[in-house]
Amino acid sequence: MASHSATIKDIRKNEKRRNHNRQAISMIRTMARKVEVAVSEGKKQEAITFLGEVVPVLDHAVNRRILHRNAASRKISRLTNKVNALS
Repeated sequence: MASHSATIKDIRKNEKRRNHNRQAISMIRTMARKVEVAVSEGKKQEAITFLGEVVPVLDHAVNRRILHRNAASRKISRLTNKVNALS
C-alpha cells in the first residue's frame, strides 16, 4: 500500500479514470453491437440511424484519449462497410 499522500491520491484518481473509461468503452461496444444486429437482421434504415449515433461517440472517445484515433477510425470504417453492404 502507498505511504505518501500524493501516491494515495494518484491511486484514487486512476481508479476514477479507469471506471469512467470502462463505462465509455462499454457504451461504445453496446452501440456498435446495435448496428451489427440491425445489419444482420437486414434493417438498413435502423442500422444507418444507429451508425449515426455511434460515430460521434467514437470521435468523442478519441478526443478524450479513451480510444486511439486509428482504432476508432477502423471501427467506424468497418461498421460503415457493413451498413453499405446492405442492398
